[in-house]
Amino acid sequence: MLGVTILGNNSALAMHDRHQTAQIVTTDEHLFLVDCGESVQSQMHRYKVKRSRIDHIFISHLHGDHYFGLPGLLNTYSLNNRKFPLNLYATPELKDLIELQTKISSTQHSYELIFHPITESRTLVDLPTVEVSCFPVSHRIPCWGFAFKTKGKNSKSYAFCADTKYDESFLDKIHGYDLVYHESTYLDDQEAKAAERHHCTSSQAAQIAKRANAKKLLLGHFSSKYDDLSLFETEAKKVFPNTEVSKEGVTYLA
Repeated sequence: MLGVTILGNNSALAMHDRHQTAQIVTTDEHLFLVDCGESVQSQMHRYKVKRSRIDHIFISHLHGDHYFGLPGLLNTYSLNNRKFPLNLYATPELKDLIELQTKISSTQHSYELIFHPITESRTLVDLPTVEVSCFPVSHRIPCWGFAFKTKGKNSKSYAFCADTKYDESFLDKIHGYDLVYHESTYLDDQEAKAAERHHCTSSQAAQIAKRANAKKLLLGHFSSKYDDLSLFETEAKKVFPNTEVSKEGVTYLA
């Protein structure tokens, strides 16, 4: 089993009852947290996510809507007297930010926080039943996508393509995947703005899924300027029919 539960599918602002990026990737044995937007803890509570089962957290990049919820979550683990190690994967600068925050607040974690810097494409986690790797995408600052693959006869695959402008350089990293989540911050009439801000439109996300020969596409990271998301799906389906707008609280199976 491989599934992803959407905790947040909006971009920078929480708006229209949508929240900043955060996802739970679930296998039979593990829960993984991908990105950690500001509302992550309330969303975990809302959708009954057992945060104590999370041993690995992946942060795509250091824009606030993707990690501002992390300091609070790390502190909550200590308040709940967590004892098991917690693995954190991100660009090296995040370690400096966490150390500064804990120093200023005179905080000590009740558990071992193991930081794994991401500086190149590689396998991050290799467990008996699942493997997680990373790949670079094209954003304004260093930014990473994450690829999950279960092991065994009926292997399943899920790729999280983080904030990025249209970029075909990582197609080989997600080729043939069962489920791909790709940002689609804007509708097609805002293609110039999307490029300027290193984001994608709905049809561009669909083009990536098509070229990657993916089986299903989930759209996300929507600009708060949009209340109604139906046009995102309409536009994308013209390019890649098996497309769905991601909804918070829903678990999608690979």
